Amino acid sequence: MTRPRIIKVAPVNPAHEAIKTAASVIKAGGTIAYPTRCLYGLGTDAFSTGAVARVFAIKQRSAQKPLLILIDHPKRLERLVTRVPKIAANIMRQFWPGKVTLVFEAGEDLSPDLTGGSGKIGIRLPGHPVASALVEAVAGPITGTSANLSGSSGCHQISDLEPQVAHQLDLILDAGPLAGGRGSTVVDVTGGDRPIVLREGVISAREIMMLGS
Repeated sequence: MTRPRIIKVAPVNPAHEAIKTAASVIKAGGTIAYPTRCLYGLGTDAFSTGAVARVFAIKQRSAQKPLLILIDHPKRLERLVTRVPKIAANIMRQFWPGKVTLVFEAGEDLSPDLTGGSGKIGIRLPGHPVASALVEAVAGPITGTSANLSGSSGCHQISDLEPQVAHQLDLILDAGPLAGGRGSTVVDVTGGDRPIVLREGVISAREIMMLGS
């Protein structure tokens, strides 16, 4: 198999050319590995049905399991979700970027393949400077699923990326070892002002529920 191109990037203030190159790969329908706050992720154009299907194939992921997406600004939600409840706005204001993934009712522009047929979509504003620069350069949503085979552990450094995954990528942004730790807290806000914590991560369920009280 052909080895993917690897570009070393600084974890803070990544070089513009590196980000521009990675963004061009995504906009052309390619798939890359890139750093998020805790783990490396797989990024592709969330609006491309073919690109999304490729991520499922690379991860050997069940079609019934949705993929979360990353955005560069809350204004992107207008095209991605049916509505933004008040509680969601409160959570974003308090905990974005990086600490909470919000699950919304998916808008019509999103492929059912991306949502796993659930009609819902998880969205986060990334906390890692490289991921943040990347989604800003793409100027559209990208997938934020972990860079691993489904059921396997995520990787904190590129040397631990599974060969079955690495060899199917078009590009890798290597920002060195990541800190790891607890991932984002996943909160379903489709019930209006009654949030449901689906996974407790770096932000406690108590902190979330206090915003809804």
